[in-house]
Amino acid sequence: MAIDGSATVIEVTPQAVTKLLELRADDPKRAFLRVYVAGRSCCSFMYGLAFDETPAETDAVTEVSGLRVAIDAQSRPYCDGATIEWVDGPEGTGFLVRNPAMSGSCGCSG
Repeated sequence: MAIDGSATVIEVTPQAVTKLLELRADDPKRAFLRVYVAGRSCCSFMYGLAFDETPAETDAVTEVSGLRVAIDAQSRPYCDGATIEWVDGPEGTGFLVRNPAMSGSCGCSG
């Protein structure tokens, strides 16, 4: 499911929407899912997800299957092409934001 707001497109998988709606259900102050850039590692951006009560005037806001999503103006360009997924596997359980357009490479080993 795509979110389009002021030239920003981000995908939210059906599994992620379901899990986010479950998490939001028990708190009315969790009106919006806020997606933002939390920093940058040497290889890619680090994204944050948090529930918020109200969006800012400059946020791009849309709704996907009952989930309202807000992206702040500074993060918008760095969210273009990203996908929010819910993963549950051998490497862990949680939300993962993938953005092939914003990844790079570095000399890190590990």
